[in-house]
Amino acid sequence: MMTDTTLSLAGATVSLGVVYLNLRPWWKGGRAPKDLLPFGGYFLLGSVSTMCTGGVLGWLAGCSAAGVNHAGRQAVHGATGSAPSGALTHGSLGPLTPEGAVIVFLATVAAGLAWKAAGKLDRRRMVGGAVCGSTLTMTAGVAGALFWLPDAVNSLGLSLRTVLEGGGLL
Repeated sequence: MMTDTTLSLAGATVSLGVVYLNLRPWWKGGRAPKDLLPFGGYFLLGSVSTMCTGGVLGWLAGCSAAGVNHAGRQAVHGATGSAPSGALTHGSLGPLTPEGAVIVFLATVAAGLAWKAAGKLDRRRMVGGAVCGSTLTMTAGVAGALFWLPDAVNSLGLSLRTVLEGGGLL
């Protein structure tokens, strides 16, 4: 059960700040795609967690929105003396099929293994990616940009089911 599924402008500001803090060193550095994996991979995991109607991932997605909304109110008010209120236009990636849920579960297992192998800096990037993915995907703009993600996850799950049922790889 999600605790909150809306994102305020102040909360989005915090999430966008975290995105900037992760993309700037990459942009100033060598721009190697592999350097984006800790943040980007967990951003996608956070995004698909918004498709979860319950469970730990769905609950964490709701908690992350509540957390960044609170942090945004405090930060913006502390810096400017006023804080924007009200929710942004809500967005949603859509439903997760049972086959898609299997893919999200397997991605979570892989993310857990990556977490165990990661160093301290990469772990920070992973947390930032998951929080930003789950919060920003609750906005209409980011959800619209990721319109392809639910179909990709659900189709991959259906393909896995077909293979496991003897349908063949190709």
